[in-house]
Amino acid sequence: MNKYPCGQTRREMLWEMGGGFAGVALAGLLSGDGFFERRCEGAEGEVKGVKPRAPHFKTKAKSCIFLMMNGGPSQVDTFDYKPALKKYAGKGLPKDKKFINSGGRQVGYLTPAWRKFRPGGKSGLLVSDYFPRVREHADKLAVIKSCHTDSHAHGSALLAMNTGSTLIGRPSLGSWASYGLGSENEDLPGYVVMLDKRGGPISGQPNWASGFMPSTYQGTLFRPEGDPILNLRGPKHVDGVAQRRQLDLLGRLNGKHMRARGGSEELAARAASYELAYRMQAEAPEAVDLSKETKRTKEAYGIGKGITDEFGRNCLIGRRLVERGVRFVQLYSGGGHLEQTWDAHESIEKNHGRHGLEVDQPIGALLTDLEQRGLLETTLVVWGGEFGRMPFSEGKDAPGRNHNPYGFSMWFAGAGVKGGVSYGETDELGFEAVKDKVHLHDVHATLLHLMGLDHELLTYFHQGRKESLTDVHGKVVEGILA
Repeated sequence: MNKYPCGQTRREMLWEMGGGFAGVALAGLLSGDGFFERRCEGAEGEVKGVKPRAPHFKTKAKSCIFLMMNGGPSQVDTFDYKPALKKYAGKGLPKDKKFINSGGRQVGYLTPAWRKFRPGGKSGLLVSDYFPRVREHADKLAVIKSCHTDSHAHGSALLAMNTGSTLIGRPSLGSWASYGLGSENEDLPGYVVMLDKRGGPISGQPNWASGFMPSTYQGTLFRPEGDPILNLRGPKHVDGVAQRRQLDLLGRLNGKHMRARGGSEELAARAASYELAYRMQAEAPEAVDLSKETKRTKEAYGIGKGITDEFGRNCLIGRRLVERGVRFVQLYSGGGHLEQTWDAHESIEKNHGRHGLEVDQPIGALLTDLEQRGLLETTLVVWGGEFGRMPFSEGKDAPGRNHNPYGFSMWFAGAGVKGGVSYGETDELGFEAVKDKVHLHDVHATLLHLMGLDHELLTYFHQGRKESLTDVHGKVVEGILA
């Protein structure tokens, strides 16, 4: 016997009757104010989920691989050659340079680059000996030397680079890309993150979270070996048929619940995640299975060579993921804290020598592989850290460098990028950006632009306001566009 013939409890029926006439009046006021039109902006993304959507304008890039050098690589030792550092070596930072905070660490003397810079390709772009394999692709790179950010602390600077804000709670870059464009493969997540085995960034999961957006758009952590996602497979005694029947029943119950109650975006996202997990049980393990890759390909990435093995695997899996339609892939180099990352306080040569050796060959192979497969035409590759490092040492005869948010380097390559160019400048010491300055909001605006998204139009209505990745800031760096 149906206990509630009208589909409602008496309490629900009385509540709706009592609020009905007031609701009509309120709806009229909100409609006149444009509330529903604005609100649908966010609701549209929730309804469509991760299905592919057209960009704001035609573009080449369909996917992005973000190579995140966790800890902050030194710009003056990698991509921003400063001969003046040799001229002024041993002297202090000029007094006219506004150095706000040393974080309690010793302020030492101006120190030249620890390794030589050499020209690469026809463009003659100068690249340090920490990256000889990347230098071979100099004609593909657009190096932005005038980046600057808002924090000198790792946790907040990482959040800023990944979400546009130093505060926790904002959607990440990959979330905005997935929200704006969806995914071309509904059997895989639209946004995948692969961490360093030494650990993740110190500000943790908020770096790939979806913030105030539905959890559908958050990053999914993949492991390079074994099951890519922990607990993806169900118990052995539950076969595929039984699991499908369970999900169908759960879907009907959730649907009935959501039809009777509005505002169930989180429940809808959770239900969608169950379906995605079911589909991924077959697709995800295949995506990280490198057994079908040729020996030559694996050797090119440095797989099996020890120091390059892990990042080489991650880069090759990154190629396989974008090949299968994943929209945004972020690969971390460096995990945990201090010298386990690019945070070279003790010694630039020791730190960057090790971390550079770990990533240089895999990155070079990734660029070669993408190009040979025709994927570089549709894949944007971005390299950078949360900030740079100071042009001076941390003390007398100290070989390390402190954090520098005032001026640092990043590079773009691939779809829609003008190769072999250097954009912007720091001062002669590499301390701060002085020409064609590029804030991290500009980096984000440019990344979205290259993927066909207008950073001012890509908004999500939240708490009475149209939110965006760049907020009210940001401009596209036209100088690196092909």
